[in-house]
Amino acid sequence: MPTAPIVTKPMFLQTGQWILDPVGYMQTQFEQYGDIFQAAVAWTSNGPLVFVNEPKAVQYMLTHDTGKEFTAPGDLNAILEPLIGRQNLILLNGQQHRQRRQLVMPPFHGERLKAYGQIIQQIAQEAIAQWPIDEQRNVRTVMQKITMRVILQVVFGLHQGERYGQLERLLSLRMEMTDTPLASAIIFMPWLQKDFGAWSPGGRIQRLAEETDALLFAEIQDRRANPDPARIDILSLLLAAKDEDGNGLSDQDLRDELMTLLVAGHETTATALTWAMYWIHALPKVKQKLLAELDGLDSGDLSQLLQLPYLNAVCNETLRINPVAMLTFPRQLQVPLELCGYQLEPGMLLMGCIYLIHQREDLYPEPLQFRPERFLERQFSPYEFMPFGGGVRRCVGYALAQYEMKIALATLLTQADMTLMNQRPVQPARRGVTLGQNQPVQIKKIGTRTRAKSLIGVSR
Repeated sequence: MPTAPIVTKPMFLQTGQWILDPVGYMQTQFEQYGDIFQAAVAWTSNGPLVFVNEPKAVQYMLTHDTGKEFTAPGDLNAILEPLIGRQNLILLNGQQHRQRRQLVMPPFHGERLKAYGQIIQQIAQEAIAQWPIDEQRNVRTVMQKITMRVILQVVFGLHQGERYGQLERLLSLRMEMTDTPLASAIIFMPWLQKDFGAWSPGGRIQRLAEETDALLFAEIQDRRANPDPARIDILSLLLAAKDEDGNGLSDQDLRDELMTLLVAGHETTATALTWAMYWIHALPKVKQKLLAELDGLDSGDLSQLLQLPYLNAVCNETLRINPVAMLTFPRQLQVPLELCGYQLEPGMLLMGCIYLIHQREDLYPEPLQFRPERFLERQFSPYEFMPFGGGVRRCVGYALAQYEMKIALATLLTQADMTLMNQRPVQPARRGVTLGQNQPVQIKKIGTRTRAKSLIGVSR
């Protein structure tokens, strides 16, 4: 039985295209090799890297990663260590990973989310109120401000003050270090991360990290010294969390988890919201249908907003056509295995290719068209639509991200009339380890809306 097809281009060419044009790289290989292929990019020194974009094969991978056939070692995510530190959920292995996941998961689900909804609403309201009529803005900048403040208030538990302002500035600067395909090279080329002085990329990252860490550790120590059981922010809940042996998280653990939530929650949600605003304003029929649904609400109850079918479909189609995460975290094969008609050997690293799955013509006819109705017409399995990954490495904050996306969009759209100013279509492009936009999405606020109900708690 043949092994999975191997991409024949030299490694340096594959690496260059993967960094500078990941969408082009994935599409080219899919057209040539199909459902599964072996890539050769510089950071795959642990073993051959196999891209898998057939849903049933990805399902098998992600449901058999218990250690016998596949493992899901956090060490393989070491590329992220300069951004998020070492003692966090993404980089932990085995039992340590399971225990940490049990500690970190609860604040992101159930009743806790309801308490965060009002905060998200208020932040989005302030953002649109501070946007003058007839002013054109880079939407990503607006969305980054919203999602950064959600992180600071909901996750870190900070509300204004000097430390809040300093962290907002420093964390934003740190995220901007990898905001273009070329700048993203620092993640894939470790030598660029070395500190060659204040003007080197590695030196700038090191100094930003030191300033940020000083503030984060000071906040953690203050909160330990002054515990408040009434607080519901995620840092407070993590400070109180204990495992079955009664052990909590160390200061370093907490710092690394906070940075993970920042990278995984702030950047990704800002990107998704930017795409949603682009598609809604690029397609008048989508905007009209969504506004009609929002205007039909007669209650300020957030639970009703979150159940709106077309709003949900718009959010899902945004995450389908422009998934922020391109790949699942890697799984390492432990035994010989047949997959997609090919023989795979122990040691191979397999990654589900989220982007290519979401572009499959057999699942999503005319996949390059933004059509929310496809999510009203049928239900997709967790391995056909998987914007947050899957298995034991699925994003822990996926429910909060979906919640934030719906509330922020509804708030912005019911508060203001806006129009898209871009003359050329916006395409996906690398932003760090994720996919963002290849140009700024420019939207002008042209007025306030008066027809909308008071669903977001504002008197009209």
